[in-house]
Amino acid sequence: MSGWLEVFIVVASVAIVIQMAILLAMFLQMRATTQQLSRIASELQAKIDPILVRTSRILEDSEERIASILDDATEITRVARSQAQKVDRVFTEAMERLRIQVVRADHILTGTLEVIEEAGAKVRRTVWEPVHQASAVLKGVQAGLEFFRSQQRVRPHPDSEHQDEELFI
Repeated sequence: MSGWLEVFIVVASVAIVIQMAILLAMFLQMRATTQQLSRIASELQAKIDPILVRTSRILEDSEERIASILDDATEITRVARSQAQKVDRVFTEAMERLRIQVVRADHILTGTLEVIEEAGAKVRRTVWEPVHQASAVLKGVQAGLEFFRSQQRVRPHPDSEHQDEELFI
């Protein structure tokens, strides 16, 4: 059994040496990768810094302009709101006045139509009734005249009776 123990110790020693070699290789590789990442970060930082500086300057220069634009936009909005309220007030007043005028015109037209209707009724009573009565009287006279005329036509002439008798016999 003692032989087996020595084999296991040798195998464990070899495994530990291999692990140490792998860990050393990993350490060296990590150090190289870290150096590369540091170099890339430095290059990126060198390229981004001018962009950030320019952007910062632009923002600083534009800050006053942007503030001015925002102030102007605020003022325009306030004036527009005020004007819209004025227009609404004027429009509301105009609509109210128009409504009052329409009501007044309606009253005037209603009164006018009532007066015209009363005048028409009076005209019918004062003019048309006498006209109808006079027309009725004239029709009565005409009927009477027609009656008398028809009576004169109906009377036979003596010669015509004689002729009728001759034709009958």
